[in-house]
Amino acid sequence: MVSVALLSNPKSTGNRALLPKVRSYCARHPDIFHYEVEHVDQIADAMRSIACVNPRVLVINGGDGTVQAALTELHVGGHFNGAPPPVAVLPNGKTNLIALDLGAHGDPLAALDRVVEIAKADMAPHIVLRELIALSNGEEDDRPVLGMFLGGAGLADAMLYCRNKIYPLGLPNGISHVIAFLAVLVSLVFGSAGFLPPRPRPISVSLIREGQISGRFTLLIVTTLERMLFGSRTETGDDGRLKLMAVDQSPMALLRAAYASLLGRLGRGLLTGVHVERGDVIRIDGDRSSVILDGELFEARVGQPIVLRTTQPVSFVKLAA
Repeated sequence: MVSVALLSNPKSTGNRALLPKVRSYCARHPDIFHYEVEHVDQIADAMRSIACVNPRVLVINGGDGTVQAALTELHVGGHFNGAPPPVAVLPNGKTNLIALDLGAHGDPLAALDRVVEIAKADMAPHIVLRELIALSNGEEDDRPVLGMFLGGAGLADAMLYCRNKIYPLGLPNGISHVIAFLAVLVSLVFGSAGFLPPRPRPISVSLIREGQISGRFTLLIVTTLERMLFGSRTETGDDGRLKLMAVDQSPMALLRAAYASLLGRLGRGLLTGVHVERGDVIRIDGDRSSVILDGELFEARVGQPIVLRTTQPVSFVKLAA
């Protein structure tokens, strides 16, 4: 009987060194069904094969982009009869936001071993429910893309800057993220230049039934994760599931948000230039304004907004019960 299905992306940066060890581990555990994909268009076939073995847990071994594509196919593709298996995520990407939210950090192989151990016993203490972000153009016939963390405005520009300019330097992820953050601060104070992130484009963000905020934002975050910025938990009430944070294009507003996050106070009180809200539906309007949902780039254009909704709760495996 297959207890764990493992979906791996060999082209994920972390897998270049890890995958031989993963293959060896799977060879020693016949109750693991290991499927490798090199392109996202292969994930549909992977899910069809995984559905045939009916695993207790699906483990995703790749970066946030791989997780996003797998979650979309898992819950929109209709490959499973009934509810799909709960999902575990190995900490094997550049940012690992989803893995960290589920208690997976450190050695990916140790995390896999922990999931295998959990799958052999009563999993109930480790099952947590998370809503996903469903991104679409708002039309009923548009197939949504599912994820858990969206970055927009200046944050999307900074993420692209880090991906295209900093990561190729081969620095550790933590140092790369600090450099990107400092580059954002410098561009806010002195203006953008060829070697700095570009100036964010104006956007309008509407929370249905809750109002609208417009302007240029250094950070725009929409997430269903428990943590939002620098590991901070937000306190915004229980109504609505999508957590939104927008920080005005101002060095002081960014520093206020960072300071409140580090102290665990984000969303507990009003901060000038910092907007923290919750909503059922969020609409993003702009002219060529980029957003990144778990590693995949999308763009809002005039007359072509990006609409975000929540899904029904989805089961995940949290390694720390």
